[in-house]
Amino acid sequence: MRTIGGMKAHARWRGLYSSVAAIALAAFLAAAPVPARAQQAVSIGDSDIGGVVSGPNGPEAGVWVIAETTDLPTKFAKVVVTDDQGRYVIPELPKANYSVWVRGYGLVDSPKVQAAPGKTLDLKAVPAPNEAAAAQYYPGMYWYSMLHIPAVDQFPGTGAKGNGIPEIMKTQQAWVDTIKNACQSCHAFGTRGIRTIPAHFSDEFKDSKDAWAVRTQAGQAQGPMGQRLALLGPDKGFALFADWTDRIAKGEVPFAKPERPKGVERNVVVSMWDWSAPKYYMHDAISTDKRNPTVNANGFIYGAVEEATDAVPVLDPVHNKAWMIKHPYRDPKTPSSLDAPRGPSAYWGEEPIWDGHTSIHNPIIDEKGRVWFTARIRQHANPDYCKKGSDHPSAKVVPLNESPRHLSMYDPKTQKWTLISTCFPTHHLYFGHDANNTLWLSQGGPQSGVVGWLNTKMYDETGDEAKSQGWTPLIIDTNGNGKRDDYVEAKDPLDPNKDKRIMAAFYAIQPSPIDDSIWGQSMDVGFSTVDQPSYLLRLVPGPNPSETALTEVYLPPEGTFGLRGIDLTTDGVVWTALASGHVASFDRKKCKGPLNGPAAATGKICPEGWTLYQMPGPQFKEVKGPGSANHAYYIWVDRYNTLGLGPNVPIASTNGAESLLAIVDGKPVDLRVPYPQGFFTKNVDGRIDDANGGWKGRGLWTTSGTRTVFHSENGTKEQPRVFKLQIRPDPLAH
Repeated sequence: MRTIGGMKAHARWRGLYSSVAAIALAAFLAAAPVPARAQQAVSIGDSDIGGVVSGPNGPEAGVWVIAETTDLPTKFAKVVVTDDQGRYVIPELPKANYSVWVRGYGLVDSPKVQAAPGKTLDLKAVPAPNEAAAAQYYPGMYWYSMLHIPAVDQFPGTGAKGNGIPEIMKTQQAWVDTIKNACQSCHAFGTRGIRTIPAHFSDEFKDSKDAWAVRTQAGQAQGPMGQRLALLGPDKGFALFADWTDRIAKGEVPFAKPERPKGVERNVVVSMWDWSAPKYYMHDAISTDKRNPTVNANGFIYGAVEEATDAVPVLDPVHNKAWMIKHPYRDPKTPSSLDAPRGPSAYWGEEPIWDGHTSIHNPIIDEKGRVWFTARIRQHANPDYCKKGSDHPSAKVVPLNESPRHLSMYDPKTQKWTLISTCFPTHHLYFGHDANNTLWLSQGGPQSGVVGWLNTKMYDETGDEAKSQGWTPLIIDTNGNGKRDDYVEAKDPLDPNKDKRIMAAFYAIQPSPIDDSIWGQSMDVGFSTVDQPSYLLRLVPGPNPSETALTEVYLPPEGTFGLRGIDLTTDGVVWTALASGHVASFDRKKCKGPLNGPAAATGKICPEGWTLYQMPGPQFKEVKGPGSANHAYYIWVDRYNTLGLGPNVPIASTNGAESLLAIVDGKPVDLRVPYPQGFFTKNVDGRIDDANGGWKGRGLWTTSGTRTVFHSENGTKEQPRVFKLQIRPDPLAH
């Protein structure tokens, strides 16, 4: 039976059914026993599995039911949540045999039961025998919030000869930002794979500090891990990490407990497919054009594999098939992950499991269905037209000597690649709304000090990669005359007759849908390794961006820090996530004071534009400020209601909570993905496959984003997965 008229109609039907069932029970009671589920019958279709989950004390509300199969061309699973009477329906399952089980907070996994669609299946939940067993299913932040953070009075750091904390660590906030935006941003920090030291290391090194020192050199990410550990002060960091894992090994469990899903959180349906390979990892995935989410309807999903491989994964979700296509590169001497320093792994031994050259960071789809990637196609050294002495308009303003990542485009219709060399580094990318169909690109770290773009209309017409690209430094209108003038460099003091450059670059980037401005955000010290706060940035290109662009700079509210990711609503409100454990909006229309002049260089302008929303979850015990230990890698605004929570809903990739966190009418809606443990994603993407199909015709797409897929509960057998989330009218809709 299908839901009629939404939740109210379903409730009326439920009440009517209960009354009829009660009468039938009274008449029949003396004749024969009646199964308990007869009072809570669940209606299902031929492609559904449904029933009731009960425990020793009755129905289990707000627990997950998972169905998984290996009968299809790629492994497939679907997850739903039980309603307040313990009922569930897993809808629209492909024809196959499924293993079905129950998972939930306060429980341990129930035995897996074999079932097929079209069958009613009642399940028995298994209570956890103790708190330690229950805690094994808690999201990672409940475990990593147990990590001791140096007290406020330990900052600023006094260096190796002092308290072991580097001088660049000016505040406790900088330390927390490093833990979140340098450590937690690449892998799920609280998973079993990190909160326990593998025997490969603990058997050899009895002192956990030594074991931590060696384990952080394992694999091919040795270099960036070492760089971030240096920010913490290696000895100080190792000591605190060792204390954390030692306490866990002795039986300490999280001091806080997660809540089960409630309200609309129970309406989520999560579908997932394996893709790529166990030794590889994903950074992002794309399904459609953000400006028009009907592009590529029912089409393939494409992934970005960063340093792992040159094999781009592709998923056909309609036919449950996955494969890979080879990303080319222009220069045979393009650097490879195989060249990276590495140490032996507890999982893979001496084998270097990453073999990528192309460093594919992010994908985006255009209005034609073509897939664009930020990808490396050559060695880092730039061609001469990027450098000093060139007549390129942008090089005359800011010459650039190298770029570690560039651009590529794949056309699914022709199955051909186009490689585009950019003078500027590339990181995230989004299309503008202008006649030139400009592709705007962030640079990641602050070192380049520029923002770049590609005029795709010109490039499509001419194929000239040099003329079609440009970049500009970030210049603040500090003399307050409303236009760009000669400027002083970032290191120089203000000059009342000149503007001021800021040595920053966009990490996130998003063109505004309401005007020609380009919004971005720069990273805090934990990611950038530069003694400079994170900023929200607004670039106004002007008629000749290399020479006319001006930038507004906004510091986040007092007590918050670590901006990461941005997106905009259709009315121009900016949303971002912060390492302090907040989601925030910024509405420039609320600004009262001047946004240029000398004060603009400080970023301390328009505090009235901000609104803060605290992320759910515990806080580190030594951190007394607002926020939580939760962390989001990025944020995305669902402008066109592709998920089902409404238009213009911000959705943060809260990998600390192993969830996607939406802010709906000012309230958090936490959509947890409980399987496999360690759900970790770096961005999302929403698509409408059938505008007339209701909740079934739309959905949110994402992929596993952790670099350590093998830290999952399935170990080295686990592969990256594609996830699709949908919100149905109620937990039993099918």
